[in-house]
Amino acid sequence: MNLSRTVSTVASKLRLSSRVHLQRQSYATSRVLNTPRDGPSVVKQSTVGEQMDGANVLAKALKNQGVEYAYGVVGIPVIETSMAFQQHGIKYIGMRNEQAAAYAAQATGFLTRTPGVCLVVSGPGAIHALGGLANAQSNCWPMLLVGGACDRPQEELGAFQETRQVEAARMFCKFAARPNSVERIPTYVEKAIRFATYGRPGAAYLDFPGDLLNSSSNILDIDQVAKLPPPPQSLAPQEKIKEAIQLLKEARNPLLVVGKGVAYGRAEKVMNEFITETNLPFLPTAMGKGVIPDDHPNCVSSARSLALQQADVVLLLGARLNWMLHFGKFPRFRPDVKIIQVDVEPEEFHQSVATSVPLLGDVGKITEQLLEGSKVGGLKYAKSTPWWDSINEKRDKNRKAVDAFIADNSKPLNYYAALNSVYNVIPKNSIIVNEGANTMDIGRSVLLNREPRTRLDAGTYGTMGVGLGYAIAAALHCQDEGLGRRVVCVQGDSAFGFGGMEIETCFRYKLPIICVIINNNGIYGGLEPDVWDNIRDAGNLGTTTIPNGLTPRFRYEKMAEMAGGKGYFCESTDEIQAAVKAALEDKERPTIINVMINTSAARKQQDFDWLTRAKL
Repeated sequence: MNLSRTVSTVASKLRLSSRVHLQRQSYATSRVLNTPRDGPSVVKQSTVGEQMDGANVLAKALKNQGVEYAYGVVGIPVIETSMAFQQHGIKYIGMRNEQAAAYAAQATGFLTRTPGVCLVVSGPGAIHALGGLANAQSNCWPMLLVGGACDRPQEELGAFQETRQVEAARMFCKFAARPNSVERIPTYVEKAIRFATYGRPGAAYLDFPGDLLNSSSNILDIDQVAKLPPPPQSLAPQEKIKEAIQLLKEARNPLLVVGKGVAYGRAEKVMNEFITETNLPFLPTAMGKGVIPDDHPNCVSSARSLALQQADVVLLLGARLNWMLHFGKFPRFRPDVKIIQVDVEPEEFHQSVATSVPLLGDVGKITEQLLEGSKVGGLKYAKSTPWWDSINEKRDKNRKAVDAFIADNSKPLNYYAALNSVYNVIPKNSIIVNEGANTMDIGRSVLLNREPRTRLDAGTYGTMGVGLGYAIAAALHCQDEGLGRRVVCVQGDSAFGFGGMEIETCFRYKLPIICVIINNNGIYGGLEPDVWDNIRDAGNLGTTTIPNGLTPRFRYEKMAEMAGGKGYFCESTDEIQAAVKAALEDKERPTIINVMINTSAARKQQDFDWLTRAKL
């Protein structure tokens, strides 16, 4: 039996099992053919063209726009839609939770620049996915959420899972709409993809009532929409490029900030050339890591606070002056700092501080302009300057502090020793998914990236629970593109809990993700078993169990064993390295490595609180 026949057989069984669906199908057929609802059961074939239902029109339109991946949790009214996706060549990945499906869809968008689709059912399904939609919009990653909805004739009557989904989604995306007919579905799909990818990338939502998905139309009447061309790329005015180069030449303490927009824009080649040409110190944002290798001599990540605080001119490429860069304000920046900002969105200029030189356009093309301008203008920052001296002094001091933590292998382990043990074993081209509180923050300095788009973390929205969704998308991307990379998902124990059941998804699709859980028994930190038991025995659990505490020494690795895989419980650096090495040998199954660390493990002393509370 071939795949198409198998899918058709399964669909038939599902239809027969649902009276609701039979009623909907009957209603949809009668509407299309203008026959009584209890009329003839034999549908006449069109004399001028073949009929196609809304689910297949949607699937064909998405495929025509280049969509390759869809993730979701199916049910009425989108079961047949997921099968239509597969029949039209879109890879559909069934997830365990709608938020995780949305996280996977947007990670596909970041890694490929083509939106991933998240397919969900009506009501609660669509609402669960809104967290992922908001995360994609905040992160500026392209994704398309497709939500099933109740039948239109039943609206405002208290229909099953009736929800105002378009209105709910609109505040979290760039475009939200409901196609008004089967014939116009391709037009709506093209517009949603265009909004998600043109200008500043982001999220889009399309709403599909069940009767629309099951209605049919003559294929000759369906909109024929061409595949969307790549987004246009614009340049900055040449006089502004000259102004930027002159400002950098005059700077005593220049700094280049490389954002994830550079990674998304595939501008790594010209960015490396620009650094080589100008010798500017650079600071990557979290997901800008790897655009230029983290171990490049000009990388000042280990002196981040000093670099931001004392820079007099900052060239901001594909990054925003939001909370992650402390709004560009004092005390984290100089009050008189001058900002040269490259962005595709004009409204981003002057967002929290005045932009001295706004450069509007494509980050790759403008960096090419800056590279050429630096050659013509003679922009070459010397290594022997007081600015480099102060940076190097701070880097050396901070590295010694980090090295001391790494060298401390005493049990229970600290974050640095545990994370460094993972990093020392994994391939250096691995895609690292990293989330948690200290697990993620410290991971940024210990888990180095040498290639672009090899770090995925909580990002601009600071969302916990993205880990396994991101990792699944990354593993599929590596597998299908033959990249030869491994995906290593390093999470805190709290972060793992948000989407831990997606480990079953990893097994189902044979994704060899190495899942490392940095376990400190709680959110930010928990308690040791003896203290935990004493507190819990003192009275009612709702009043004595600490709010941030999780069950001490919980054996997360057993989840891998339940699916026939392997899990490892580690308390030493040697055990961690042995577990990671064993995990690398398995090319078809995920591995869970549960690493116990000190419940009160500290981090290197910070110059500032992680979230600057300046007077804005």
